[in-house]
Amino acid sequence: MQLGFVVPDLEAAANHWVKLGVGPFFLLEHISFGECFYKGNPTHIDMSVAVGQWGEVQVELITQHNATSSIYTEVAVGPQGALQHLGVMTHSVKAELARYAALGIEPVQWGSTGNGIHFAYVASDRVTGGHPGGMIELIEHGPAIDGFFAIVKKAALGWDGSKPLRRMT
Repeated sequence: MQLGFVVPDLEAAANHWVKLGVGPFFLLEHISFGECFYKGNPTHIDMSVAVGQWGEVQVELITQHNATSSIYTEVAVGPQGALQHLGVMTHSVKAELARYAALGIEPVQWGSTGNGIHFAYVASDRVTGGHPGGMIELIEHGPAIDGFFAIVKKAALGWDGSKPLRRMT
């Protein structure tokens, strides 16, 4: 349901996607994490995202502001950015991680946001015989994320191109 790109400039990336009919984009600056782990260690990531809708597919643009090691700093980002993950919704991140663990796939980064959104990123391509590709982000259904995604999707319906980048407060 989501294509996640790490980009050097959120506004420039949003303007590119807007020309292709994606949007409007909703900007969430300096996301607050309740907890975040990278390769098993607690971490502090300072990042912002812009999220827009493209039919049934969501485009997420990600910029990390600090140099802390993370899945966003480990991806090779060119001048325009790079596809980093495919996002899927789940009713239980914990249950999905157990299913992946049985396949030998462990999470690389996981945690929750300050408003209780649970997530985990798995690198399914890093196991023996894995197919090359980006990470998978597991996003757990809940009031905060479902409500935000509904706002993004509703805004895209019949969007007239005005206010292509909208700051969330």
